[in-house]
Amino acid sequence: MSDDGNNSISVIAITAAVGAVVFLFVLLCNIGRKGKDSEKETKEEVTKTEKSGHGKQKENQKKSKVVEKGSSKKSANNNFTHPWLSTTLKGHTGSVSSFDFSPNGKYLISSAEDRSIFLWSTKEFQQKIHRSVRGNVELDEGCKIAFSPDSKAFVVKLKYENILRIYRLGKKDDNSSVTMTPALDFPQKRSEEIINISIASNGKYILTVYENTIVTLWDIKGEPIDTLDTLLFQNYYGTISPCGRFFGVSGFTSDVKVWEVIFDKGGSFKESKRAYELKGHNSGVNCFSFSNDSCRVATVSKDNTWKLFDTDVKFEMDQEPKLLFTGTLTQPMDLISLSLDGRAVAMAGGTTIMAANAITGKIEEVMKDVHTEKISALSFDVSGKYLASSGDRVIHILHNVTGYRATIKDLIEKEKDAKLAGVKERLKQQIKEARDALCVILGTENGHAGSK
Repeated sequence: MSDDGNNSISVIAITAAVGAVVFLFVLLCNIGRKGKDSEKETKEEVTKTEKSGHGKQKENQKKSKVVEKGSSKKSANNNFTHPWLSTTLKGHTGSVSSFDFSPNGKYLISSAEDRSIFLWSTKEFQQKIHRSVRGNVELDEGCKIAFSPDSKAFVVKLKYENILRIYRLGKKDDNSSVTMTPALDFPQKRSEEIINISIASNGKYILTVYENTIVTLWDIKGEPIDTLDTLLFQNYYGTISPCGRFFGVSGFTSDVKVWEVIFDKGGSFKESKRAYELKGHNSGVNCFSFSNDSCRVATVSKDNTWKLFDTDVKFEMDQEPKLLFTGTLTQPMDLISLSLDGRAVAMAGGTTIMAANAITGKIEEVMKDVHTEKISALSFDVSGKYLASSGDRVIHILHNVTGYRATIKDLIEKEKDAKLAGVKERLKQQIKEARDALCVILGTENGHAGSK
């Protein structure tokens, strides 16, 4: 019995051992198979990911090409040429948003979307190479810019903060170059966007025009001294007259409203008093411009007309400005600039510039595709010799040919009426100088190519 029992136990033990070995073998095989399957799945996933990555890369490359194609138009070279073109100022890598001539006539300052500010010398406009001084707006962008009356500082409207910042112009200790140093930030008093800024020639106040119907006057220390509601439904434009006595605002309604800024004998602000209105347009007025003595104002409207007004009136006695003439436009114009002597008018809309004679009221020149982007700023310089425009990455400096022609015509009429020999002689000399200037610019005596 004991031998049989021992044999049975041995058989059971052997069978269990064999079973355990078989189970272990099967288990190892399954683990190996799963490892291979997992490795295969991993490889497949990697392959899919790589394919997907290549697909996205190709897609991104296509998108990149599309972006490059789209941006190529914006960064396209400005190849504008014209007999009136004096020179082109290059240096900004972003679109020029604003510029201003210094009151002393020596400089032009410009701001652009690349956050840069450039200072140019006007005496180099006749030269091929233009030296400039570059400054930068830290962590923001200057989109409106204006010189101070002494030409030693300028104010910039910061695009994102929507405030004004004053910069002072100085020189390094060794007088090697000009510096631009931030001096003062005005407080933000309103959330509405500032659409234009202007500094009075007397240095007593600064104007900010907001996109709604509000305008604010500030002192030079950054404190608001007056705030007005223009009641124009929406402001389009506003500026201070070159004499500093008035400021005007235009907008959705068809009138330009002009205020007189009054200070007391001690120089303290007293009040802003309504002076007069410029009436006659049938739609909103996009822009307007004063002559140097504020006796002429040119306006341009959405009704596709421009007008010239005589504002040398006794508005205190309720005399209204006189309309001198109305011009019809063949296309919409957004900007207008009147030369300081009141003899020439320039308008801009899209990429087109029109030049008009303010003595005759006739448009004498239409220049198309002046810039590759919409023209952002347009202005005559202080001397009246040049007209500047910006729109893409450059600033074009044009000869004010229309101004020379208008000057000649105006002086000839004055010479006819002059009684004194000395006056006649002086007028003849001025006529000769204007004709000589045209001859140098265009090779003709009257500024019209191909004529004598």
